[in-house]
Amino acid sequence: MSYNLLKGKRGIIFGALDNKSIAWKVAEKAFDEGAVFTLTNTPIAIRFGQINDLAKACNAQVIPADATSIDDLEMVFRKSMELLGGKIDFVLHSIGMSMNVRKSREYDDLDYEYYHKTIDISAMSFHKMLQVAKKLDAITEWGSVVALSYIAAQRTLYRYNDMADAKAMLESIARSFGYIYGREKHIRVNTISQSPTLTTAGSGVKGIDALLDFTDRMSPLGNATAEECAGFCMVLFSDLSKKITMQNIFHDGGFSSMGMSLRAMTQYNKCLEEEE
Repeated sequence: MSYNLLKGKRGIIFGALDNKSIAWKVAEKAFDEGAVFTLTNTPIAIRFGQINDLAKACNAQVIPADATSIDDLEMVFRKSMELLGGKIDFVLHSIGMSMNVRKSREYDDLDYEYYHKTIDISAMSFHKMLQVAKKLDAITEWGSVVALSYIAAQRTLYRYNDMADAKAMLESIARSFGYIYGREKHIRVNTISQSPTLTTAGSGVKGIDALLDFTDRMSPLGNATAEECAGFCMVLFSDLSKKITMQNIFHDGGFSSMGMSLRAMTQYNKCLEEEE
């Protein structure tokens, strides 16, 4: 169901890869809600992903760019404003990658070159994006910028590794930049702490199936899906959330407020019985 929440709004969506990615679902939902937007990802992601299919379905232009490059980010904002006919109303940052996680490096045995890349790609790119947009005056007054985060920014989750540091930094950037952007331009900056989601990148993480089962059992409402996250993004992009900024909002079915659920305890007890 469409509510025309984004009718007349222009946006940029960073990070759509294939139909499993949250950014992909956000693009589809934004299109349904009346927005026009550009899509951007790295050239290699565009080559091996399916973003061109998404662009065709949403009547959007794809702009190849490296989000860690200031020059590329400037090009994305300038070209988007040119293609869309004006300043940008909303931006999605859905970017994250850790070679330490991919290589199964333990947190006490990190490769520091990989670590630097994790921070640069997953967190510093957010600051670069915001700084470039501000210097170009590319976002409209009362515009909205949203980045996707995860509860590992606050809590230790086994195997999430250096990505937890990156997400903590991401959320801090939203607060620090959100204050400046809000004070000077009335622009909102928020992060969404989403349930673990079986994206293409996430499916390659060892133990993801067990994590999804655990969080689903722990969450009163169950895990939030990519589609549901996209729907919440529409609210944050829309004028309905004009006074929400500098927030990290948990979109996780209640997981973040739980200690132990009946479903999780029942499963735990079954495992104990089997061991006996």
